[in-house]
Amino acid sequence: MIESSPRAHHLRYHQQKLTFLYSAMRHHAAFLKKEGHQVLYHSLSDSPRQAGYAEVLSAWIRKHKIREIHLLDPNEYDTQHALPALAKKLGVPIQTHRSPQFLVSREDFAAWAGTKKHLLMESHYRRLRVQHGILMDSKGQPEGGHWNLDDQNRRTFREFAREKPKIPPLPAHDTDPETRKVAAEVAKYFPDHPGKAADVWIPPTREGALEWLRNFIRLRLGLFGPWEDTMVEGESVLFHSVLSPFLNLGLLTPLECIQAAEKAYRDGKAPLNSAEGFIRQILGWREFIHGLYWLKMPEYRKVNYLGAHRPLPRWAYDGQTEMRCVSQAVTGAVDRAYNHHIQRLMVLGNYFLLGGYEPSAVLRWYSEMYLDAYDWVMVPNVLGMILFADGGWFATKPYAAGAAYQEKMGNHCASCRFKPKEKEGSDACPFHFLYWNFFGEHAAKFRSNPRIGMMVSIWEKKSASEKERIRASARKFLEAQA
Repeated sequence: MIESSPRAHHLRYHQQKLTFLYSAMRHHAAFLKKEGHQVLYHSLSDSPRQAGYAEVLSAWIRKHKIREIHLLDPNEYDTQHALPALAKKLGVPIQTHRSPQFLVSREDFAAWAGTKKHLLMESHYRRLRVQHGILMDSKGQPEGGHWNLDDQNRRTFREFAREKPKIPPLPAHDTDPETRKVAAEVAKYFPDHPGKAADVWIPPTREGALEWLRNFIRLRLGLFGPWEDTMVEGESVLFHSVLSPFLNLGLLTPLECIQAAEKAYRDGKAPLNSAEGFIRQILGWREFIHGLYWLKMPEYRKVNYLGAHRPLPRWAYDGQTEMRCVSQAVTGAVDRAYNHHIQRLMVLGNYFLLGGYEPSAVLRWYSEMYLDAYDWVMVPNVLGMILFADGGWFATKPYAAGAAYQEKMGNHCASCRFKPKEKEGSDACPFHFLYWNFFGEHAAKFRSNPRIGMMVSIWEKKSASEKERIRASARKFLEAQA
């Protein structure tokens, strides 16, 4: 097991992400030794010259007379395709084995995708439900008669404020000595990376991950569905599971999370809409995104369908912007290396989309800032889902939204200096004119899209003077963010 300093410097990965990763490695190594295994381990402090994987492996091969190397399939395209050259350099064969982190193999996904021009997550999700017998009734039909209960999971902040659902505490977590040691090393070796290593807030062990799963199923799953799209000031987690860091690192498996949620439903401890919504995130979206990544790489990294070119805004790493919803999301990412999916997609992602920010720069930011960020999940989610940079390989429309969405789903507008109902002037919410400017800029591309063609039609019916005011407002605002 190798803590590679050069690899950790590949991007400015959040200090808490590095701390979580390295601490999990060290805890697992200690577990393996306790079980009687021989473990070769290279830590950050072992390498004053910042040795990489190949250098450390070469020394081990010579010292221990290693004849071959076996590893699970890497979850990164560049690593996977570097293995033949690495094996040649090391002088030993490298054998890969299917990873237990996913239910669907790359080959199975590619066979399902075939020659389809557009891939629908919903179709993939339904076939996996049937294949694994998840949330299916005795007649082989989806439990409750519907495959997707998303229409029950979009409750607004106004409803949240009226009903005041009790938000349960997260599992108690005391940072152990090994994690504190790792945090100190990360802060020392990666001082310019975002965040504060010592503030890592999730456990780095299999036992801790299982407790987080049990806590979610017992206390938050029941209300997860209805409020999964809601944003509440000062509540970064609400009823979300925060299980993706454990899943993406391998401390939990997808099937045990899925089965725990299904059992809660069948035992009458969680409603169907919450269980189905959570299961769809893992069985549906996570498996789909992983398959799509391997199907479309390496060309996926180069997509830029909308011709976006703007560099990241000056506040991307400190959140110092007057847009309250955006500021809260960025500072949440800096402080905790976490945002829930609506903040990632409909606040930050929406802003980066509407503002025309360069896809590779946005991808880099997302890859750096989150505990659960790995190449396979960020490339399609950011470039395809958030930025529509692939032109619709799987998203049927760009996820663009104006000021009304932020006001409807969250309470950030109440303390923002901009006013969501103001359409012009210095107090107008930037999401209003950025939204319409976006459709004006890309009218030709979206005019025939059945899901958003109406927005283009509305734009084209605006007067020439109104269009110019919108363009001018958008241009002035975006220039001020540089």
